[in-house]
Amino acid sequence: MASAIKKKGHRAPSHAGEEPPFKKVLIANRGEIALRVILACKELGVQTVAVYSEADRNALHVRFADEEVCIGPAPSAKSYLNIPNLIAAAEITGAEAIHPGYGFLSENAHFQEVCAACGITFIGPNAEIIRRMGNKAEAKATMLAAGVPLMPGSDGLLADLDDAMATAERIGYPVIVKASAGGGGRGMRIVNSPDEMANAFDTARSEAKIAFGDDSVYMEKYLLEPRHIEVQLMGDLFGNIVHLGERECSIQRRHQKLIEESPSAALTPELRQRICDTAVKAAKAVGYYNAGTIEFLLDKRGDFFFMEMNTRVQVEHPVTELVTSIDIVKEQLRIAAGRKLSFTQEDVVQKGHAIECRINAEDPWKFTPCPGRLTALNFPGGPGIRIDSAMHQDAVIPPTYDSMVAKLIAYGATRDEAIARMRRALDTLVIEGIKTTTPLHRRIMDHPDYISGAFSTKWMETFMAERDAERAQAQG
Repeated sequence: MASAIKKKGHRAPSHAGEEPPFKKVLIANRGEIALRVILACKELGVQTVAVYSEADRNALHVRFADEEVCIGPAPSAKSYLNIPNLIAAAEITGAEAIHPGYGFLSENAHFQEVCAACGITFIGPNAEIIRRMGNKAEAKATMLAAGVPLMPGSDGLLADLDDAMATAERIGYPVIVKASAGGGGRGMRIVNSPDEMANAFDTARSEAKIAFGDDSVYMEKYLLEPRHIEVQLMGDLFGNIVHLGERECSIQRRHQKLIEESPSAALTPELRQRICDTAVKAAKAVGYYNAGTIEFLLDKRGDFFFMEMNTRVQVEHPVTELVTSIDIVKEQLRIAAGRKLSFTQEDVVQKGHAIECRINAEDPWKFTPCPGRLTALNFPGGPGIRIDSAMHQDAVIPPTYDSMVAKLIAYGATRDEAIARMRRALDTLVIEGIKTTTPLHRRIMDHPDYISGAFSTKWMETFMAERDAERAQAQG
């Protein structure tokens, strides 16, 4: 352990009118999600322990927690991914539970097992569920058995190049080769014809091995202009599973989401019901509990196919919270403490529209990281605006971690009002000292395709090509 515990006194008891689910929770994460969990704990009267690397010594999640423990130097492997240090921090502070947030160890089955072995509650599903849904080939087999629609593809993992060629011939080009243990766009290769297969197959396996330590891959039919629809689920330890509606996540680049919204402009009430009911069926097939998300690809005909399940809270959970008025993080804590869901399916009503823009420390057009110090910062306010961020003036975006600066969320009675409020918020967002993706989001909010809801997961390619053509014409 790199430093001793620092305590900051006792918090006032909860005013939520309920017994706190835990006395003390350690947050095994950093940045805005760590702060988000701390705020939920404050409302419930739960004491919090922040862990931090030496690079995050002055971070807001450290400042606002009741106790803080330094768990190592800046590299993630020596701090936020260091399971022995995290467990030691929980034990010496007396934390009863650990919230993993998203990323880092949030979908690490071994970490869940270690927590259980040490008598610490992991705020999420058990290791068996994490493993089953984290391995994409096994997840597909589970969904197939449950009757959840799957993308046409290989029967499990691809044995070799010959198997890949035969599978592609059977389901028809284009196809996509995917890492079985993967995510975030790594270990994926689109193949348009037989002569591209050998290189794509070898490259996908090589990337998968480097990124995940597992070179197994599988294949799916590649949809040309799909939409990315995901369904938020909550389940308790009593077998109750409820959906909180869907989110549209089609505005993305290289499989990385940029903008999310709820509800989706592409779904009719009937299609929304079918896709949400299917997500609940998928979750029940694995006995799921706590917060989770089922992700689907939706084609132009209204057919949808299971893509993957995320066994954690999502980055984009705020849009669901705004349209349902349900606090997902607080519900996670209650469920982990063994309580029943505080609502039923009939209680869940989507009202209004919410849009989230991920403001990253990146060049807005090249998407290259731009770490550095924030010399000026002003977050927008006004009706319908929510900011999830751990940034402050003079905060430093280190090159060591992800480039998230803030999640800017706009809510309105209608989608048009949410877009108008997002424009206003982006116009009054001030971040100086680094480049951010704010100009990119502002331009998207004005695009006719976005305004009309006519986009797919491939739309950003067209959008960027349009901008490049405009710049070339202007330069002349």
